[in-house]
Amino acid sequence: MADRSKKPYVVAVAIQAIYTGLFVVSKAAFDSGINTYVFIFYRLAAATALLLPIALIDSTCRRSRSTTATPAPALSCRLLFKLFLYALLGNTFTLNMYNVSLKQTSATVGSAATNSMPVATFLLAVLLRMEAVKLRSRSGLGKLAGVALCLAGVLVIAFYAGPSIRPLAHNPVFAHKPKSVSSGAEWIKGTFLLILACATWSLWIVLQVPLLKEYPNKLMATALQCMFGALQSFVVAVVVERDFTKWKLGLDIGLLAVLYSAFLGTGALMYLQAWCAEMRGPVFVAMWSPLALIFTIFCSSFFLGEAVHLGR
Repeated sequence: MADRSKKPYVVAVAIQAIYTGLFVVSKAAFDSGINTYVFIFYRLAAATALLLPIALIDSTCRRSRSTTATPAPALSCRLLFKLFLYALLGNTFTLNMYNVSLKQTSATVGSAATNSMPVATFLLAVLLRMEAVKLRSRSGLGKLAGVALCLAGVLVIAFYAGPSIRPLAHNPVFAHKPKSVSSGAEWIKGTFLLILACATWSLWIVLQVPLLKEYPNKLMATALQCMFGALQSFVVAVVVERDFTKWKLGLDIGLLAVLYSAFLGTGALMYLQAWCAEMRGPVFVAMWSPLALIFTIFCSSFFLGEAVHLGR
Protein backbone atom coordinates (compact mmCIF):
# COMPACT_ATOMS: atom_id res chain seq x y z
CA MET A 1 0.00 0.00 0.00
CA ALA A 2 2.89 2.35 0.83
CA ASP A 3 4.52 1.61 -2.53
CA ARG A 4 1.26 2.41 -4.28
CA SER A 5 0.99 5.74 -2.47
CA LYS A 6 4.51 6.65 -3.62
CA LYS A 7 3.82 5.77 -7.25
CA PRO A 8 2.25 9.13 -8.22
CA TYR A 9 5.34 10.93 -6.88
CA VAL A 10 7.70 8.74 -8.92
CA VAL A 11 5.56 9.24 -12.01
CA ALA A 12 5.45 13.02 -11.43
CA VAL A 13 9.27 13.20 -11.32
CA ALA A 14 9.50 10.98 -14.43
CA ILE A 15 7.13 13.35 -16.25
CA GLN A 16 9.44 16.29 -15.55
CA ALA A 17 12.50 14.31 -16.68
CA ILE A 18 10.71 13.53 -19.97
CA TYR A 19 9.83 17.20 -20.33
CA THR A 20 13.49 18.13 -19.88
CA GLY A 21 14.59 15.85 -22.69
CA LEU A 22 11.78 17.20 -24.83
CA PHE A 23 12.85 20.83 -24.34
CA VAL A 24 16.47 20.06 -25.19
CA VAL A 25 16.04 17.84 -28.27
CA SER A 26 13.25 20.03 -29.68
CA LYS A 27 15.33 23.20 -29.37
CA ALA A 28 18.30 21.41 -30.95
CA ALA A 29 16.13 20.26 -33.86
CA PHE A 30 14.71 23.75 -34.43
CA ASP A 31 18.20 25.26 -34.35
CA SER A 32 19.23 22.74 -37.03
CA GLY A 33 16.51 24.10 -39.33
CA ILE A 34 13.55 21.71 -39.10
CA ASN A 35 10.15 23.34 -39.64
CA THR A 36 8.23 23.46 -36.37
CA TYR A 37 4.84 22.66 -37.97
CA VAL A 38 6.22 19.69 -39.89
CA PHE A 39 7.92 18.53 -36.70
CA ILE A 40 4.60 18.48 -34.81
CA PHE A 41 2.94 16.44 -37.56
CA TYR A 42 5.74 13.85 -37.53
CA ARG A 43 5.69 13.76 -33.75
CA LEU A 44 1.95 13.06 -33.51
CA ALA A 45 1.92 10.68 -36.50
CA ALA A 46 4.72 8.57 -35.00
CA ALA A 47 3.00 8.57 -31.60
CA THR A 48 -0.23 7.40 -33.25
CA ALA A 49 1.60 4.63 -35.12
CA LEU A 50 2.94 3.36 -31.79
CA LEU A 51 -0.05 3.87 -29.50
CA LEU A 52 -3.10 3.03 -31.63
CA PRO A 53 -2.18 -0.64 -32.32
CA ILE A 54 -1.24 -1.12 -28.65
CA ALA A 55 -4.52 0.46 -27.54
CA LEU A 56 -6.55 -1.76 -29.89
CA ILE A 57 -4.76 -4.91 -28.71
CA ASP A 58 -5.17 -3.85 -25.07
CA SER A 59 -8.90 -3.22 -25.53
CA THR A 60 -9.37 -6.60 -27.22
CA CYS A 61 -7.48 -8.42 -24.46
CA ARG A 62 -9.51 -6.69 -21.75
CA ARG A 63 -12.78 -7.69 -23.36
CA SER A 64 -11.69 -11.31 -23.74
CA ARG A 65 -10.37 -11.57 -20.16
CA SER A 66 -13.19 -9.79 -18.36
CA THR A 67 -16.65 -11.34 -18.46
CA THR A 68 -17.99 -9.96 -15.19
CA ALA A 69 -16.52 -6.46 -15.06
CA THR A 70 -18.47 -3.53 -16.47
CA PRO A 71 -17.19 -2.90 -20.02
CA ALA A 72 -15.87 0.48 -21.07
CA PRO A 73 -18.48 2.67 -22.77
CA ALA A 74 -18.65 2.57 -26.55
CA LEU A 75 -17.01 5.30 -28.60
CA SER A 76 -20.07 7.30 -29.57
CA CYS A 77 -20.02 10.15 -32.10
CA ARG A 78 -20.34 12.59 -29.21
CA LEU A 79 -17.32 11.12 -27.41
CA LEU A 80 -15.24 11.05 -30.62
CA PHE A 81 -16.09 14.69 -31.27
CA LYS A 82 -15.03 15.54 -27.71
CA LEU A 83 -11.71 13.74 -28.24
CA PHE A 84 -11.29 15.63 -31.52
CA LEU A 85 -11.75 18.96 -29.73
CA TYR A 86 -9.40 17.96 -26.90
CA ALA A 87 -6.78 17.00 -29.51
CA LEU A 88 -7.25 20.39 -31.19
CA LEU A 89 -6.67 22.12 -27.85
CA GLY A 90 -3.97 19.97 -26.25
CA ASN A 91 -2.04 18.82 -29.32
CA THR A 92 -2.53 20.94 -32.42
CA PHE A 93 -2.93 24.39 -30.89
CA THR A 94 -0.73 24.03 -27.81
CA LEU A 95 2.19 22.18 -29.37
CA ASN A 96 2.41 24.37 -32.48
CA MET A 97 2.25 27.57 -30.45
CA TYR A 98 4.75 26.26 -27.90
CA ASN A 99 7.31 25.13 -30.48
CA VAL A 100 7.13 28.33 -32.54
CA SER A 101 7.72 30.28 -29.32
CA LEU A 102 10.54 27.95 -28.24
CA LYS A 103 12.32 28.70 -31.52
CA GLN A 104 12.24 32.42 -30.65
CA THR A 105 13.55 31.99 -27.10
CA SER A 106 15.61 29.24 -25.43
CA ALA A 107 15.18 25.82 -23.87
CA THR A 108 15.57 27.34 -20.39
CA VAL A 109 12.82 29.92 -20.97
CA GLY A 110 10.65 27.21 -22.53
CA SER A 111 11.05 25.20 -19.36
CA ALA A 112 10.56 28.25 -17.13
CA ALA A 113 7.27 29.01 -18.87
CA THR A 114 5.91 25.67 -17.68
CA ASN A 115 6.08 27.09 -14.15
CA SER A 116 2.96 29.03 -15.12
CA MET A 117 1.12 25.71 -15.39
CA PRO A 118 0.51 25.38 -11.63
CA VAL A 119 -1.00 28.89 -11.70
CA ALA A 120 -3.29 28.20 -14.66
CA THR A 121 -4.19 24.69 -13.49
CA PHE A 122 -4.99 25.90 -9.98
CA LEU A 123 -7.22 28.72 -11.22
CA LEU A 124 -9.02 26.44 -13.69
CA ALA A 125 -9.48 23.74 -11.06
CA VAL A 126 -10.97 26.31 -8.66
CA LEU A 127 -13.30 27.69 -11.35
CA LEU A 128 -14.45 24.17 -12.25
CA ARG A 129 -14.80 23.30 -8.54
CA MET A 130 -12.20 20.54 -8.68
CA GLU A 131 -10.07 22.32 -6.06
CA ALA A 132 -11.16 24.11 -2.90
CA VAL A 133 -9.41 27.17 -1.46
CA LYS A 134 -9.72 27.81 2.26
CA LEU A 135 -8.30 31.28 2.74
CA ARG A 136 -8.36 31.02 6.53
CA SER A 137 -6.35 27.81 6.61
CA ARG A 138 -2.60 27.37 6.30
CA SER A 139 -3.01 25.03 3.34
CA GLY A 140 -5.11 27.59 1.47
CA LEU A 141 -2.64 30.40 2.12
CA GLY A 142 0.20 28.09 1.13
CA LYS A 143 -1.46 27.33 -2.19
CA LEU A 144 -1.96 31.01 -2.95
CA ALA A 145 1.64 31.82 -1.98
CA GLY A 146 2.91 29.02 -4.21
CA VAL A 147 0.84 30.28 -7.14
CA ALA A 148 2.22 33.81 -6.68
CA LEU A 149 5.83 32.58 -6.44
CA CYS A 150 5.47 30.44 -9.58
CA LEU A 151 4.16 33.39 -11.58
CA ALA A 152 6.84 35.74 -10.25
CA GLY A 153 9.54 33.19 -11.05
CA VAL A 154 8.37 32.86 -14.65
CA LEU A 155 8.45 36.63 -15.19
CA VAL A 156 11.89 37.05 -13.59
CA ILE A 157 13.51 34.22 -15.56
CA ALA A 158 11.87 35.30 -18.82
CA PHE A 159 12.57 39.03 -18.72
CA TYR A 160 15.57 39.59 -16.44
CA ALA A 161 19.01 38.67 -17.75
CA GLY A 162 21.51 38.70 -14.92
CA PRO A 163 25.20 37.75 -15.00
CA SER A 164 25.93 34.80 -17.27
CA ILE A 165 27.42 31.53 -16.08
CA ARG A 166 29.95 29.67 -18.21
CA PRO A 167 28.42 26.67 -20.08
CA LEU A 168 29.14 23.29 -18.52
CA ALA A 169 30.53 21.86 -21.78
CA HIS A 170 33.03 23.52 -24.16
CA ASN A 171 31.86 21.31 -27.06
CA PRO A 172 28.11 20.82 -26.61
CA VAL A 173 26.65 17.62 -28.07
CA PHE A 174 23.86 19.30 -30.06
CA ALA A 175 25.48 22.66 -30.76
CA HIS A 176 24.89 24.25 -34.18
CA LYS A 177 26.15 27.36 -35.87
CA PRO A 178 25.19 30.36 -33.80
CA LYS A 179 22.12 32.20 -35.00
CA SER A 180 21.16 35.82 -34.59
CA VAL A 181 19.78 36.44 -31.14
CA SER A 182 16.09 37.22 -31.06
CA SER A 183 15.28 40.90 -30.59
CA GLY A 184 13.77 42.06 -27.33
CA ALA A 185 10.33 42.34 -28.94
CA GLU A 186 10.54 38.81 -30.36
CA TRP A 187 11.76 37.45 -27.03
CA ILE A 188 8.86 39.05 -25.14
CA LYS A 189 6.35 37.88 -27.75
CA GLY A 190 7.78 34.35 -27.62
CA THR A 191 7.63 34.31 -23.83
CA PHE A 192 3.99 35.38 -23.69
CA LEU A 193 3.07 32.81 -26.35
CA LEU A 194 4.87 30.16 -24.28
CA ILE A 195 2.80 31.12 -21.24
CA LEU A 196 -0.39 31.02 -23.34
CA ALA A 197 0.54 27.57 -24.64
CA CYS A 198 1.12 26.39 -21.06
CA ALA A 199 -2.29 27.77 -20.07
CA THR A 200 -4.04 25.80 -22.83
CA TRP A 201 -2.03 22.71 -21.87
CA SER A 202 -3.17 23.19 -18.27
CA LEU A 203 -6.77 23.33 -19.49
CA TRP A 204 -6.18 20.05 -21.35
CA ILE A 205 -4.87 18.42 -18.15
CA VAL A 206 -7.90 19.62 -16.18
CA LEU A 207 -10.29 18.33 -18.85
CA GLN A 208 -8.74 14.86 -18.74
CA VAL A 209 -10.26 14.23 -15.30
CA PRO A 210 -13.93 14.33 -16.40
CA LEU A 211 -13.00 12.69 -19.71
CA LEU A 212 -11.51 9.64 -17.99
CA LYS A 213 -14.57 9.34 -15.77
CA GLU A 214 -16.71 9.20 -18.89
CA TYR A 215 -14.28 6.97 -20.84
CA PRO A 216 -11.82 5.25 -18.45
CA ASN A 217 -9.67 3.62 -21.16
CA LYS A 218 -6.67 5.95 -20.81
CA LEU A 219 -4.57 4.27 -23.49
CA MET A 220 -7.28 4.45 -26.16
CA ALA A 221 -8.17 8.03 -25.21
CA THR A 222 -4.50 9.02 -25.56
CA ALA A 223 -4.08 7.20 -28.89
CA LEU A 224 -7.20 8.75 -30.41
CA GLN A 225 -6.19 12.24 -29.33
CA CYS A 226 -2.79 11.67 -30.95
CA MET A 227 -4.47 10.45 -34.15
CA PHE A 228 -6.82 13.43 -34.37
CA GLY A 229 -3.94 15.77 -33.54
CA ALA A 230 -1.82 14.24 -36.33
CA LEU A 231 -4.60 14.80 -38.89
CA GLN A 232 -5.13 18.38 -37.74
CA SER A 233 -1.39 19.11 -37.67
CA PHE A 234 -0.95 17.71 -41.18
CA VAL A 235 -3.45 20.27 -42.50
CA VAL A 236 -1.65 23.07 -40.64
CA ALA A 237 1.79 21.93 -41.88
CA VAL A 238 0.64 21.69 -45.52
CA VAL A 239 -0.80 25.21 -45.37
CA VAL A 240 2.35 26.66 -43.79
CA GLU A 241 5.08 24.65 -45.57
CA ARG A 242 4.24 23.67 -49.17
CA ASP A 243 7.84 22.91 -50.15
CA PHE A 244 7.87 19.16 -49.53
CA THR A 245 11.65 18.98 -49.90
CA LYS A 246 11.78 20.54 -46.42
CA TRP A 247 9.71 17.65 -45.05
CA LYS A 248 12.58 15.19 -45.46
CA LEU A 249 14.21 13.75 -42.34
CA GLY A 250 17.82 12.62 -42.26
CA LEU A 251 19.81 10.60 -39.76
CA ASP A 252 20.36 13.61 -37.55
CA ILE A 253 19.01 15.44 -34.52
CA GLY A 254 15.72 16.08 -36.37
CA LEU A 255 14.94 12.36 -36.54
CA LEU A 256 16.05 11.83 -32.93
CA ALA A 257 13.81 14.68 -31.80
CA VAL A 258 10.81 13.28 -33.70
CA LEU A 259 11.25 9.79 -32.22
CA TYR A 260 11.84 11.06 -28.68
CA SER A 261 8.97 13.52 -28.75
CA ALA A 262 6.62 10.95 -30.32
CA PHE A 263 7.25 7.98 -28.06
CA LEU A 264 8.15 9.72 -24.80
CA GLY A 265 7.12 13.35 -25.21
CA THR A 266 3.66 12.59 -26.61
CA GLY A 267 2.64 8.98 -26.07
CA ALA A 268 4.15 8.29 -22.64
CA LEU A 269 3.75 11.87 -21.41
CA MET A 270 0.05 12.17 -22.24
CA TYR A 271 -0.70 8.77 -20.72
CA LEU A 272 1.30 9.43 -17.52
CA GLN A 273 -0.19 12.89 -17.04
CA ALA A 274 -3.72 11.59 -17.55
CA TRP A 275 -3.04 8.76 -15.06
CA CYS A 276 -1.52 11.13 -12.50
CA ALA A 277 -4.36 13.65 -12.87
CA GLU A 278 -6.88 10.85 -12.35
CA MET A 279 -5.06 9.54 -9.26
CA ARG A 280 -4.13 12.79 -7.48
CA GLY A 281 -5.84 15.61 -9.38
CA PRO A 282 -4.64 18.08 -12.04
CA VAL A 283 -3.00 20.48 -9.58
CA PHE A 284 -0.73 17.67 -8.33
CA VAL A 285 0.53 17.12 -11.90
CA ALA A 286 1.23 20.80 -12.51
CA MET A 287 2.91 21.52 -9.16
CA TRP A 288 5.98 19.50 -10.17
CA SER A 289 6.74 21.74 -13.19
CA PRO A 290 9.52 23.75 -11.45
CA LEU A 291 11.57 20.55 -11.25
CA ALA A 292 11.89 20.49 -15.05
CA LEU A 293 13.43 23.98 -14.96
CA ILE A 294 16.25 22.80 -12.70
CA PHE A 295 16.92 19.81 -14.96
CA THR A 296 16.76 21.95 -18.11
CA ILE A 297 19.19 24.61 -16.88
CA PHE A 298 21.93 21.99 -16.58
CA CYS A 299 20.99 19.96 -19.66
CA SER A 300 20.62 22.96 -22.00
CA SER A 301 24.00 24.26 -20.89
CA PHE A 302 25.67 20.86 -21.31
CA PHE A 303 24.00 19.67 -24.54
CA LEU A 304 23.17 22.95 -26.31
CA GLY A 305 25.86 25.26 -24.97
CA GLU A 306 23.26 27.83 -23.91
CA ALA A 307 24.53 30.58 -21.66
CA VAL A 308 22.83 30.35 -18.30
CA HIS A 309 22.00 33.69 -16.66
CA LEU A 310 21.01 34.49 -13.10
CA GLY A 311 17.62 35.35 -14.58
CA ARG A 312 17.17 34.14 -18.14
